[in-house]
Amino acid sequence: MAEEITKKQVTLTREAEGVYLARNADGAEYRFGHNVDGALSSVELLLVAIAGCSSTDLDVMTSRRAEPTRFDVTVSADKVGGSSPAILRDIDVLFDVAFPEGEDGDKARARVGAALKAAEERTCTVSRTVAAGVPVELRTE
Repeated sequence: MAEEITKKQVTLTREAEGVYLARNADGAEYRFGHNVDGALSSVELLLVAIAGCSSTDLDVMTSRRAEPTRFDVTVSADKVGGSSPAILRDIDVLFDVAFPEGEDGDKARARVGAALKAAEERTCTVSRTVAAGVPVELRTE
């Protein structure tokens, strides 16, 4: 299959010290930063992106068979700083998913492993990018 490239872009506007507004091309917005009460931090947003991407894959592959009765995901990581470069280590994504009893629920449960494997190996752009260690270029205009 030929490589397909789709440009993705978000913009970020500083509203005040530690307050940022992110916006995508469709106009969706999210305000965040260390000076925004109740908002997620940048690091937490990365963890959300990892959980959200892989959750989408799992949801699509299982909910065709049965609607989940529980679908919770916990992402944890160790933030390393100090004398080391600031990074996250040991990122762990834990899925707690349940389906109703019966044949349809059994079919959905049977798809969980394959869905998570597909997300990890092929389809989750976010975790695949992190795992690949893709370089990030920071530059100015």
